[in-house]
Amino acid sequence: MDEERDEDMELSHYMEIGAISVEGMDENGELIFAIHESAKDSAPELWEAHIRYVDESLIKLYEKGLMEVEYDENLEATLHLSPEGQRIAKEMGLIQMDMPEPPND
Repeated sequence: MDEERDEDMELSHYMEIGAISVEGMDENGELIFAIHESAKDSAPELWEAHIRYVDESLIKLYEKGLMEVEYDENLEATLHLSPEGQRIAKEMGLIQMDMPEPPND
């Protein structure tokens, strides 16, 4: 129980300093958070954890054959996800989710 309370306090702190924000709710009622680039300075530990998660997740998608990497003449990479890769990347929070529209009152 204390661990959950600590996580709630961390989330509140990150929201107060503008490192994250609530972007919406998924179809299961779970909150969707966005991390902002300002977290690089205001919450470097959060930003590093985020970058590590993204890097590790992309490597997993590549290793499973769900993503291809194409390089241009400047060696800049473009990532191409298969349809299954796109679905998994959304579930992992790597690409923007299709959030349901809020009801019109």
